[in-house]
Amino acid sequence: MMASANLANALATGRYEPTSDESVCAEFDVALITVPTPLREGTPDLSFVVAAGEVLGAHLRRGNCVVLESTTYPGTTKELLAPILEKRSGLVAGEDFHLGYSPERIDPGNKIWRLENTPKIVSGVSASSLQAIESFYGTLVERTVAVSGTGEAELAKLIENTFRHVNIALVNELAMFASDLSVDIWEALEAAATKPFGFMRFSPGPGVGGHRLPVDPSYLSWRVKQRFGSSFRFVELANDVNENMPRYVVRRLVLAFNRKSRAIRGSRVLLLGVAYKANISDTLESPSLVITDELLALGAEVRAADPHVKEVQLDPRIQLVELCEEVVAAADAVVLLTDHDAFDDALVVAHAHYVLDTRGRLVGDQVEHL
Repeated sequence: MMASANLANALATGRYEPTSDESVCAEFDVALITVPTPLREGTPDLSFVVAAGEVLGAHLRRGNCVVLESTTYPGTTKELLAPILEKRSGLVAGEDFHLGYSPERIDPGNKIWRLENTPKIVSGVSASSLQAIESFYGTLVERTVAVSGTGEAELAKLIENTFRHVNIALVNELAMFASDLSVDIWEALEAAATKPFGFMRFSPGPGVGGHRLPVDPSYLSWRVKQRFGSSFRFVELANDVNENMPRYVVRRLVLAFNRKSRAIRGSRVLLLGVAYKANISDTLESPSLVITDELLALGAEVRAADPHVKEVQLDPRIQLVELCEEVVAAADAVVLLTDHDAFDDALVVAHAHYVLDTRGRLVGDQVEHL
């Protein structure tokens, strides 16, 4: 809500003006490139970075400052963006204009760590560029962290998300083995987390989603493969585990129906949560969407409850419903996929016939955990 209010205020006062008119670039002092950098069949697609560089290069003046924030592989700022800007402008990066890289560190839905109080990594292609970029961000955030080069800053961002990706894959695979061993992974993790050193807790779930986590580690893997012909085995293993978690969730649900001598075809399944993480509306790369497709292919009747997601974001075959006693009771199975704070845990436990909880949140005789 705070971010929405800030945006509304900026729009109302005219301090923020979104536009597709490239001519407004003619008077810029500082330009931040925050375009998407998706993967296309496992290969980084930097066409949006290239397009942004072409536009800015045409309007670049001496003393201007350009900062790339989009997640990418080490070397992009110097090897890709700088030549585009220099060719279009006839100026030299680091001498005639400032150029650098500063990775975004936004965590959607996080009420504690916001843009202004999250340390901001900054870098430049020259000492003067770094000074200019650090000075700019110093007006926006409480603390900047300068590194010696753009490659280090680009790698730092990939390290952050690769660390998360690999550790989430670790606990996801542990959850699968723990289930086979009839061991409670959630209790084991709680116990492990009491160690005050040498351990950081990660929790299993139905898979990973969002703009960056399923994508960023593959940028690093691709770069290593391209430059050295070697595989980044940790990333490839993590990709394999996390990409298959949604299918594992469906398999667990099918097994639950089999134990009751029921087919999943024709059964009513209620999914709690469609967004890729708690308390946000973004469904990009959400494991819930894969699970939905798998259940529909098996012939299940699927409903979804998510207070943050609009119906237009869902498969048209999915009915978006409000979580209530009647909806829960009407379902043959309830699957908790996204642990939104708005969900009424007591209501679900009181009226569900069976629950598959992929987040370790619910407690009840009819609740089965991932």
